[in-house]
Amino acid sequence: MTESANGGGGLYAISDLHISYPENREYVENLQPDDPADWLIVAGDVAERFLDVAWALHTLRSKYAKVIWVPGNHELWTPKSDQVQSRGEQRYRQLVELCRKLDVLTPEDPFPVWQGTSTDADGGVVIAPLFVLYDYTFRPPGTNSKEEGLAAAARAGVMATDEAMLHPDPHPSREQWCEERVAESERRLADRPEGLPTVLVNHFPLTEEPTRALRFPEFAQWCGTTRTADWHKRFDAQVVVYGHLHIPRTTHEDGVRFEEVSLGYPREWSRRGQAPKPRRILPAS
Repeated sequence: MTESANGGGGLYAISDLHISYPENREYVENLQPDDPADWLIVAGDVAERFLDVAWALHTLRSKYAKVIWVPGNHELWTPKSDQVQSRGEQRYRQLVELCRKLDVLTPEDPFPVWQGTSTDADGGVVIAPLFVLYDYTFRPPGTNSKEEGLAAAARAGVMATDEAMLHPDPHPSREQWCEERVAESERRLADRPEGLPTVLVNHFPLTEEPTRALRFPEFAQWCGTTRTADWHKRFDAQVVVYGHLHIPRTTHEDGVRFEEVSLGYPREWSRRGQAPKPRRILPAS
């Protein structure tokens, strides 16, 4: 465990930067912290191409005192246009190595402890970046299996690009990769220091409830796993941070604050007038 005091800055979060869009790349270029001591959580979907991910994380690390990254599905794609053609586990490990060269924390590093000027816990809060995939258990209404869920999605004209571009190699399936990641994440969370609350960070929502707001409910099956449904209670979460849905909002479950922190595509954030700043996670408003 890395004990890391932040000297009074805030803990902020953003996800789904999608910097292949020029407007979003400009957003990252122009982004400035409120305080040089601020920490930034980047909750996945920075970009699809390896060098774009590198540029964005390097740019953000030059601005923030600490940057913490978790992978989204887009980083794990293998686009034909990418100079790096690795797949699955190998691609994820290459991204982790990239982050280490950039001094960016990942789900493979010791959990840092954020200590701000005003937290609800003595001694700080454990920031737990997680890499947990999905296993098709967030099923569309009226379906009882992966096969039924995919069939319902096909009928609705909804199909995730992951099916063609997110390869689970060397795992036989995305579900089995997800199962492995769940087990590893549970082990690490169980070993966290006792007595400190957590901020759980994952690209995909940890509970199914946020997917109820999706315009196309069939898409939920690419959004998480029921295996993590009680983690916010089991692992003493003060806040849960996620993205993926492109529905930025604050909600509460079982008295725990959930923050969806997506920037999203320009056509989405422009409807709201302007691109949102990173969400302040702690100190709480």
